[in-house]
Amino acid sequence: MLVALNFTSGEKKLDEQIQREYALHDAQYQRALGVLLGPPILPGNRFEALHNGDQIFPPMLAAIRSAKQSITFETYIYWSGEIGKSFADALSERAGAGVKVHVLLDWVGSSKIEQAFLTEMESAGVEIRKFHKPSWYDITRLNNRTHRKLLVVDGRIGFTGGVGIAPEWTGHAEDPQHWRDSHFRVEGPAVAQMQAVFMDNWVKASGDVLHGERYFPALAEAGQGRAQVFSSSPSGGSESMRLMYLLSIAAATRSIDLSSAYFVPDDLTVDTLVGAMRRGVRVRIITPGPIMDSKTVRAASRASWGPLLAAGAQMSEYQPTMFHCKVFTVDGLLVSVGSTNFDNRSFRLNDEANLNIYDADFAAAQTAQFEVDLAQSKRVTLEDWQNRPLREKAMERLASLLAMQL
Repeated sequence: MLVALNFTSGEKKLDEQIQREYALHDAQYQRALGVLLGPPILPGNRFEALHNGDQIFPPMLAAIRSAKQSITFETYIYWSGEIGKSFADALSERAGAGVKVHVLLDWVGSSKIEQAFLTEMESAGVEIRKFHKPSWYDITRLNNRTHRKLLVVDGRIGFTGGVGIAPEWTGHAEDPQHWRDSHFRVEGPAVAQMQAVFMDNWVKASGDVLHGERYFPALAEAGQGRAQVFSSSPSGGSESMRLMYLLSIAAATRSIDLSSAYFVPDDLTVDTLVGAMRRGVRVRIITPGPIMDSKTVRAASRASWGPLLAAGAQMSEYQPTMFHCKVFTVDGLLVSVGSTNFDNRSFRLNDEANLNIYDADFAAAQTAQFEVDLAQSKRVTLEDWQNRPLREKAMERLASLLAMQL
């Protein structure tokens, strides 16, 4: 019975068709996302996109080393390697200097971390907690993981995106050992929302409530961008992230570009994307190609492509290395970035967090980056998909049976 419970979620699954009531540029769309589903959309933010480890890790480490009051850091993957050592050293140094440093690691995702890193940090005064360490009497917690990737420094500078702390994310996607990914730096009022999302899981893992100016200082406007930090959790609205995506697809008028490391859409999501294409929306999706860390996920993903390809979706597989990006751009305005994959695990089982940005200039820059990735991807046509070998079709069909857990 315990094993069966481990593979279930207590909430009802959204299964109704999402009706198109407004376009994405309409004010009502943003009201829906800011009132119905999430925190308010705040003006006055500045964003910076960082691509691949050589661009991502130096700014993160520099921000940590500049901390004067607090550092809050939540991540799914933290493994061994030089980059893990660099983060442990930087966090330890700041804790030793009197900065309050709080690190929240997922119990499953951080299973490969060197004990020496933990010992170094704890000895320096870093508070470390593991999220949902399982126990014999509550094994269901093992299937609810924090997949969030959040770093907040002094309550003023935030980072989120797809990277984990492991050697695979270093470099510049130059070979199969160095992955393609994107991470994002933000300043402005939205950072307080990011901090609040971290606090949600910190309280669950530690029982401690961190508050006050050290963590939530008054934040002046830092730019012109409007944004919100959107989160979901099985313990409090597991369908909200999925519904955010579905409402955005339903509101799309011109274009949807999706970079997705793990793309295993359910029937409702497929139907909503098909409905958008029937309205004339261009849909382009990049997923990992043959270089992927989970062959089962790739097979389950490809099993779902038929209706999308038949409706006109442009499906492409990234070729040079593992493609770990999670970027969703709609109608040249909305860019949603963060930890969320386009699969059931992210939508219903994991704790996730995304930064939703409403900024035409930023969206244009992400579209340009999408085009760069597209140029290094191989397009899969409907004919290609229909004529794939019978053995592949059989393996994909088998993998799709596991879609609820992928």
